[in-house]
Amino acid sequence: MYVKNTVQVKQINFLASAKYVNFTYQVSDSGVAANAEGRKIVPAGTVYPANDTTAIGILFNDIDVTEGPQPGAVMVEGYVLEERLPIAPSVEAKTALKEIKFR
Repeated sequence: MYVKNTVQVKQINFLASAKYVNFTYQVSDSGVAANAEGRKIVPAGTVYPANDTTAIGILFNDIDVTEGPQPGAVMVEGYVLEERLPIAPSVEAKTALKEIKFR
């Protein structure tokens, strides 16, 4: 008999609208700390690639970069509930994210 422990994943819904546009980008593993299970997870809602003037979007799903850089969906257009993001976007990031509206 095969038995496997399951891990429950909880993602907070940060979308303010059902209309959005995502594109695929390579998510880097540099600077990502491992969690208690030893996995390097970049959480959904993280400003991509950085929370500054280089921002081009917001990660749509959690991305596991334990084994190296991985492709991920990045929201480039839509409405977002800012208070539900894991880290608040900086003023510079908000300016760079021209097609994302914060509520």
